[in-house]
Amino acid sequence: MAELSKIMVAPREPLAAEVSRRLIDYLTSGQVEPGERIPSERQLAEMLGVNRPTVREAIKSLGFLGLLEIRQSSGTYFRGTDSDVLYRLFELGLVLGERGARDMLQARTELEVVVAGLAARARDDAGVELLRARLTVMRECPAEEFPEADTAFHATLAELAGNTVLRDVLKGMRAMIQRGWVQRTGAVRPREVAYADHVPIFEAVERGDAEAARAAMAHHMEGASRRLQEALDQRSGL
Repeated sequence: MAELSKIMVAPREPLAAEVSRRLIDYLTSGQVEPGERIPSERQLAEMLGVNRPTVREAIKSLGFLGLLEIRQSSGTYFRGTDSDVLYRLFELGLVLGERGARDMLQARTELEVVVAGLAARARDDAGVELLRARLTVMRECPAEEFPEADTAFHATLAELAGNTVLRDVLKGMRAMIQRGWVQRTGAVRPREVAYADHVPIFEAVERGDAEAARAAMAHHMEGASRRLQEALDQRSGL
């Protein structure tokens, strides 16, 4: 007699978590200014079609994270978002879903490629020597310090590029990816492979070859992003 396999149903996400995500989308959409009062529990419950205890739980969670301020007898106010708040939300999986995760990886890849080209064009002797020193640290540091050395190389490259917006955006992206995904999934490329990827990036910047720098960075980021995405897919059962 043929056997039937068990039906495996993925557990549903708690309703309060979904309400929290909806509120985060609303608060970070630009519709609400820092310091502005948000709708009441009753109004939010009606808007979202859920009960008030669920809304209350979501508001308390976002208040604990620093996104909302709950004032007795006055209401709940949006405190704004600084980088620490965004990191905490990201780490808890409340900011980016599957689509957002893929978009983040793609955006970081494209920006790192742009920065590599700009750094090759704008490099000077002092910048090249600093980047060389970062590469040397990557080669010689203890294994547990390699992720930090890797990040320092990319940060120095962004400094050489001379664009403060790209520098700061990428800094935030790297921190979120490192703290939000890499530490949770363990998706780290073998050290030898990761180091070898950075050598042609440095060499292209050193000789001022913007096209080669972009190509080397694109190759590096393609492998790094693919490995991280595979780890995320395995973790989520995709």
